[in-house]
Amino acid sequence: MNKNKSKLVFYVFCFLCVFSFTTSSCGNGNLETQTVKIFSQDETLLATFEVEIADEPSETAQGLMYRQELDPDKGMLFIFSELRESPFWMKNTLIPLDIIFISSDKKIISIVHNATPQTTTPRYAEGPYQYVLEINGGLSQELNIVPGSRVDF
Repeated sequence: MNKNKSKLVFYVFCFLCVFSFTTSSCGNGNLETQTVKIFSQDETLLATFEVEIADEPSETAQGLMYRQELDPDKGMLFIFSELRESPFWMKNTLIPLDIIFISSDKKIISIVHNATPQTTTPRYAEGPYQYVLEINGGLSQELNIVPGSRVDF
């Protein structure tokens, strides 16, 4: 095999490996899904999302990294066994997200709007949280989702 043909085969192989990795993390298919509803403080339904559940350390570490798109009615719900105050970041996340921090009684305590993709800036909640909902950036403002709203799942 000549040198140029070897390079071509190598590059095609690398592309297929990267493509396989990124598509396997897009719409993972292995994660449990669940419906999440968000209600205003006067109990008006604001939004309904079909979300993937991330409740294992490997799932919470992966999150929505490498996804190139997210349907408007989709998201990811991170479920932690106890309250926490650690930050979230957008390393290897390719799309802007709203990061919604939720208390143990399922009330929204704070929202990071339109978190910038591919950054390691720590994004903190305004208090301890047990759940985090990630949806497309800008949706929480568009849907009037605010701190104090109730989340049902």
